[in-house]
Amino acid sequence: MSTTADQTVPDGAVRGRRRRFRSLRGWLILLLCLALLAAGSLAAFGLYYSNQLLQVSHRPAGYGLKVTAATHTAATRTRGAASTVTLPRNRDTERPGVYGLSWRGGWAVVTGVIATTASTVTRRLQGSPPPPGTATRLETAVWLSDPQHARGLRYTDVRFASPLGAMPAWYVPGTAYTWVVAVHGRGSNRLDQLRILPTLHRLGLPVLAISYRNDVGAPAERDQLYHLGDREWRDVEAAVAYALLHGARQVVLYGWSMGGALVTAFLQRSPLASRVPAVVLDAPVLDWRATLALQGAKRGLPLPLTWTAEEVVHERIGIRWGDFDLDDTPSRLRVPTLLFHGEQDTTVPIQPARHLAAESAGVTFVAVPRAGHTQGWNVDPTRYERRVASFLRPYVRRPYVR
Repeated sequence: MSTTADQTVPDGAVRGRRRRFRSLRGWLILLLCLALLAAGSLAAFGLYYSNQLLQVSHRPAGYGLKVTAATHTAATRTRGAASTVTLPRNRDTERPGVYGLSWRGGWAVVTGVIATTASTVTRRLQGSPPPPGTATRLETAVWLSDPQHARGLRYTDVRFASPLGAMPAWYVPGTAYTWVVAVHGRGSNRLDQLRILPTLHRLGLPVLAISYRNDVGAPAERDQLYHLGDREWRDVEAAVAYALLHGARQVVLYGWSMGGALVTAFLQRSPLASRVPAVVLDAPVLDWRATLALQGAKRGLPLPLTWTAEEVVHERIGIRWGDFDLDDTPSRLRVPTLLFHGEQDTTVPIQPARHLAAESAGVTFVAVPRAGHTQGWNVDPTRYERRVASFLRPYVRRPYVR
């Protein structure tokens, strides 16, 4: 007689298995929640970081430098000698060269460093200094007015027609039929161009110092975002067309920072690029991804967060990053180019410029020691202006008859 073993599982074992299953399910749910939380955090960070890059803001920087001492004697006023101002010591205030110093209701030009201590820097100052305790800031653009008041150059306010509407510009006349279209950087304005205008004027080059979409006084993009050159280059094209319509036979492009990205995008995309014989670039964005990586490193961000921001920016404005990686495909820059970049630039990396210059015979590269972002002129105006004049002189064509 055969017997069948009892296959009934004891109640305790069943309850144990159920507990283990519930525990495993709980861990899986926890992991899923953590993954969703991490994904949500990445997306939120990407949106925040992309806003820092894309949102348009014309709010000036704060006044973060408090004057500790200033001198302005009667002898200074009558003899025209420089006043002095003493500021907190940091990399910017001890940097050599020429800068603006602005405060609420006032402005002056600061020049050479006279003395330093462990905590302060004393510099020469042209004009009346602010009293001790005044909150100030340094201005890389130096002058805060127009070509006539800042540099003594006759000019006309003009407007040129772009796809978005009329864009304001300064027109500084010259005697040549080679014009210069000057393009400022992201978040900046035409004040950037005031530093180099006298040099271009002495060469006889008419200059069109332009605004572009999202600038103050200019039409805005529908989404009111910067497109990092992917759309703004069309405003450069419109400015070149304006110059050609008003007597220019060829047009030199001069771009600072993101303005450099606009210039290179124009050269690659516009049928008018053939009318450009030469280009000057100052701290240009040649690789947006490298620029974002530098900014992320400054903020101590791990690379995955920077990559997330790149993807969010791509989704928001549709930019194709490879279109702007000029240092990876230097053959796309076929125009003789003078390229300045500060060795202490912490905004746009210098390495893409070095690589582009090494791979392109037509690029004349000038690394500027101790210069920060777009400060090549500021650190050594004489050297900078001589390099610009020497480079552009062969492209000056006369006579100009309008």
